[in-house]
Amino acid sequence: MSENSAVPRALALAEESFIASSGPGGQNVNKVATAVQLRLDVFALRLPPPVFHRLKALAGSRMTARGEIVLTARTHRTQEANRAEARARLADLIAKAEITPAKRKKSQLNRVGKQKRLDGKKIRGTVKANRGKVDW
Repeated sequence: MSENSAVPRALALAEESFIASSGPGGQNVNKVATAVQLRLDVFALRLPPPVFHRLKALAGSRMTARGEIVLTARTHRTQEANRAEARARLADLIAKAEITPAKRKKSQLNRVGKQKRLDGKKIRGTVKANRGKVDW
């Protein structure tokens, strides 16, 4: 993460609510709201456009139309553990969005490499061309 990372700001702006969870816990599940729903308004982070678009792509269906990322953590039996997991997932998501992907470099083939590639394509084409119906 860079020095001016949006992760600490995001964790400060995130709103948590505790909801009833399904899964392990027996009667405890029915009595205690252990699942954590973390909501973050992405526009409040004021991310640069490229980072915002990467975050939107990474979040996928977890981002609402209003620009909120909604994460739900319910795998653990305690609120604290679920809360820590949700915060870690949010931090990981934002950290991944901040990483600029490497630019693709165009491959440079020499004359011999080009000829080999074309020969391979020609062989493959003849194999496919010979796959027609057989006349008896």
